[in-house]
Amino acid sequence: MTPIFSVSNVTKEYRTGFWGRRTRVLQNVDLIVAEGEAVGFIGHNGAGKSSTIRLMLGLQAPTSGTVMIRGRPANDPLARVGVSYLPEIPLLYDYLTPGELLRMALHFHNFQGDCEQQIKVWLDRMRIQEVANKRVKGFSKGMSQRVALAMALCAEPSVLVLDEPLSGLDPVGRREVVEILEEYRQKGGTLFFSSHVLSDVERLADRFVFIHQGKIGASYSVDSVLKASANSYELTVCTDAPPAGYERIGRNLWRRQVSSESLAESISQILDCGGLLHSVRSSSNLEDLYLGLMSAGDLRRG
Repeated sequence: MTPIFSVSNVTKEYRTGFWGRRTRVLQNVDLIVAEGEAVGFIGHNGAGKSSTIRLMLGLQAPTSGTVMIRGRPANDPLARVGVSYLPEIPLLYDYLTPGELLRMALHFHNFQGDCEQQIKVWLDRMRIQEVANKRVKGFSKGMSQRVALAMALCAEPSVLVLDEPLSGLDPVGRREVVEILEEYRQKGGTLFFSSHVLSDVERLADRFVFIHQGKIGASYSVDSVLKASANSYELTVCTDAPPAGYERIGRNLWRRQVSSESLAESISQILDCGGLLHSVRSSSNLEDLYLGLMSAGDLRRG
């Protein structure tokens, strides 16, 4: 099967300064995104995430290497049919309303359904129906982000590319958008997104790709990484007098990190002394792995 995105040995350089000095931002990047896959793209600021995304979509040309979308050159307009893109800083026409912007997005995507009904659905899903006829000029960052997300999703694209899609959203808004993206993923859509919110990468992605200093580093299945690193647990208990080693986090709540080998024994100790088990949570997460990759400079692929 032809992959959705195929980036092969891509290098990107910009000319900067008065003398046009060459600055290399990407070097020998190889990246494949398969149909129906959900890929989280992670890395620190300036690592090359946004540059890679723009190259993948044919918005910029590589200095060397090739970029294909469904087997076509990325700069071929036909290659981008059915692809929606949300940049990190969406630029909305501030004299238009959310309803007008969604209508424009549907027109550009040549949407064949009932446009007015589709607009109504996505204004409601993004909770912006009350401002549907107000100009976006005075909108907050979070409200503008909701409008931009509605524009990206309303045409029901088969491929969704999002650069920091949760930026500016409050916790409730972030949870709602994550649920919408989970639904999109479950319906078979191809999702490629960058995010600094690594817990959302864990929840949404089948695989994560780590980029560091313009080079693609680790590329792993999220599930395999978390299972392989699940060697400790956070044990929370409810008791008046816990065994030694517990930290108080509430009136009768105590917490402790325990190894997988001692988990069963630690739970038995609490039950034997009359305490109640409140929760058991794996301590491993993508954030810990990310920090480990950064500190170790680990650029392996697996």
